[in-house]
Amino acid sequence: MSASFDQKNVTVTEFGVGLETEGEQRFVLVPVDKGVQSALHEMVAETQAAMKKVEQIAIAFDPGEKYESREHLEIPLADDLSSQLRMIHTATNMPIETDALENPENVFCYFVRMTDAKEHKLTGVRRATTFKGVLKSRLIRLATDALKIVDEKVFKLDHEFDLLVEGTDVEILHPAGFVFVGALEEEIRKATPKNIKAIKTDLPFVDFGPIEAYALKHSQAARYIAAIRTRKEAKNIDKSYLKKLCKSTGVNVEDVDGKLKVEPESIMGFLRVLDRRNYQVELVKGSPESYQAGSRKPISSQ
Repeated sequence: MSASFDQKNVTVTEFGVGLETEGEQRFVLVPVDKGVQSALHEMVAETQAAMKKVEQIAIAFDPGEKYESREHLEIPLADDLSSQLRMIHTATNMPIETDALENPENVFCYFVRMTDAKEHKLTGVRRATTFKGVLKSRLIRLATDALKIVDEKVFKLDHEFDLLVEGTDVEILHPAGFVFVGALEEEIRKATPKNIKAIKTDLPFVDFGPIEAYALKHSQAARYIAAIRTRKEAKNIDKSYLKKLCKSTGVNVEDVDGKLKVEPESIMGFLRVLDRRNYQVELVKGSPESYQAGSRKPISSQ
């Protein structure tokens, strides 16, 4: 996270929520007092501290990767996958609704937008889940000299945000929250045609028609395609080597008129080959073994 934002000189603190009713989402601001503003500032500080504790330097977010519940990741704010967060961070005409929390079950996220004395901006966003559980519980508080059941609906702030937006980057602490709030599954599927188009320039000898149609209906395939494009994994691939690895890992492809056609049942396997997730080792002479990697992390040579 850039050091440009000055948390000691915050001039504006805005609190807002994302509401979802009948499948439609919208974002509104909710007036809050100084006590709530102070709590939101503490959440930002705790989030930054937690990120550094997990990993001092953020790792680039990979749409094809499976992450732990807490990671320190980053993705450019200008990336297509950051469009929802970019809108929250930059919107200048967001409406104010004082009664937005009257039905907290409609709230799917909440956020803080802060501006410092030099007009630098920082936004923290959190998926709203904790308070929904609170609604199903019985809370008690001290009323006069006796404990009393709290009947009214309760909105509870968390200790950390899922992610922070500042400058040109989105930094992520809870990947699942980023995926949810950023509506990534839908964004990744929508980007499939553009991603395929980019990959095809590097692999003109592959028939991507059936692969694109499959990915538009299957999220994990769309995620692999997004990852392959983001990391430029399709560059300089040798056709003969690609065919060899497909064969050794059980991926059925056929060379027809100079183009590799992937059998429908092998599309996911083919994408795993391109994403370097299917591999073969031979530690016992004459007994090659094929595996699928659930996660990818390059090993740096010393």
